Amino acid sequence: MRQTEAARAAARAEAGRDTDGTANASRRRLLLGAGALGLAGLAGCAARPARRPPGPGAGPAMPPSGAGQGAVAAAPVPALRAGAQIAIVAPASAAPGAADRAAIWLASRGFAPVVMPAARTRMPAPFDYLAGPDAARLQDLHAAFSDPAIGAVWCLQGGFGSWRLLDQVDYGLLRANPKPFIGYSDITALHLAIQRHAGFVTFHGPMPAQDGLGDAPDAGSEPELWAMLGGQMGQGSWIEPPADSPPVALAPGVATGRLVGGNLALIGALTGSRHAIDTRDAILFIEDVNEAIPRIDRLLSQLRAAGKFAGLKGVLAGRFSRLLGQGSDDESAQAALYPLLQAHFQPLGIPVLANWPSGHIEPNLTLPLGATVTLDTARAALRLEQAVTLAGAPAGEGGGA
Repeated sequence: MRQTEAARAAARAEAGRDTDGTANASRRRLLLGAGALGLAGLAGCAARPARRPPGPGAGPAMPPSGAGQGAVAAAPVPALRAGAQIAIVAPASAAPGAADRAAIWLASRGFAPVVMPAARTRMPAPFDYLAGPDAARLQDLHAAFSDPAIGAVWCLQGGFGSWRLLDQVDYGLLRANPKPFIGYSDITALHLAIQRHAGFVTFHGPMPAQDGLGDAPDAGSEPELWAMLGGQMGQGSWIEPPADSPPVALAPGVATGRLVGGNLALIGALTGSRHAIDTRDAILFIEDVNEAIPRIDRLLSQLRAAGKFAGLKGVLAGRFSRLLGQGSDDESAQAALYPLLQAHFQPLGIPVLANWPSGHIEPNLTLPLGATVTLDTARAALRLEQAVTLAGAPAGEGGGA
C-alpha cells in the first residue's frame, strides 16, 4: 500500500511541473519523499520472515540440518529380528479381510503380527478407496513407529491415499524411531517423504495383500526380502535378479549413487511439492502399472522439465506391468517401452538398465531406497555400498495382537 501511494504522489508531482520544465521546491521535496517512502516499503518487505510450515502439533516436524538437502545417503535402520513384532498398517487402501490373511502369513513365518485398527476398516463411498479416515491411518502410522516393541512397519497394500497424510506426518517422531518400512506402489509417497524429512532407508518391497504373500507366497521375492530386512545383506552384497527374470541394458555402464524413486505416477504427482523426489547424484528407479506409453512419456517429460534429470547417475527401470495398448504383458510388451526410455535417458550419457523385476510383478525384488548402490549393467545387478540395516539394534520382540 505504501509503495502505491508513493507512486501516485510521484505522478501528481510530475504532472504539476511548470511549463518551462522546472518544478517548484515543494514538488521536488514531495518527489524525494515519495522515493524514500518506496525504498522503506521495499526494505520492510525484505525484512519480513518467511512463513514456516506448521510445527509438530499441526503437521510434520521440520527436517534436521542436512536432511533432504541433497546427495546425502539415508541412514541404515535396525535389522528385523527373528520373532519380532511387525505392525500391519494401511496408509492407503485396504481390501476386506486382507489384514487378517496377512497376519496369518506373518505368523507362519515366525513373526508376531500386530494389525493396526485402520487396516481392518474401509471408508464409505465416495471415499471407499481409503482404509479409514486420514486421522486414523495417520495415528496407526505414528503408533507403529513410536512403539519400541514393534520391529518393522509393513504396509498392507497400495491403492490410493498415502499422499493425503504427508503434510501431517510427524517426521521427527519417525526420525527418532527408525525401523524397516516396507511397501510400494502408492506407498511411494511415504518413501519419498521419509527420505526427504526423516533421512533413513526404506524398503520398496512386496506387500501381503498385493503380492500373493498371504495366500500363495512368492518364492522368488521372499529370500532376498528376509535377508535384506534381517541384516544378512550388507555393504558389498549384490542384489541380483533370478535367472528367469533377466534385465535389459539399454545404455551400458557402471554408476554409483543413492537409489531413489518408486512408482512413476506418484513421483510425478509430488513434483513441485516439498516432498518431491531428490534426484541429485542418484540412481533413479521407476515402475508403474496400467499406464499407456504416451502417459509414461508425459510423466518423464514432466520430471525432465522440473530439473529432475539433472545430476542423475543412472536409471533402473522396473517392470511397467499391464501396459495399456499392448496385446500382452510379456517381454514384447516391455520392449515396446524401450525406445521411449532410450529417447529420454540416452542423451544424458548414463547407464540405463530396464526390465528389472521390481514392481507390480512376481518376483518383486526388495530395493533399499535412499541407500548408496552401484548399478552395473554388464552384471545386470546392484551392489550395496553401505549397510541398510544394523544388527544388534533394538527391533521389538514379543507377542502380537
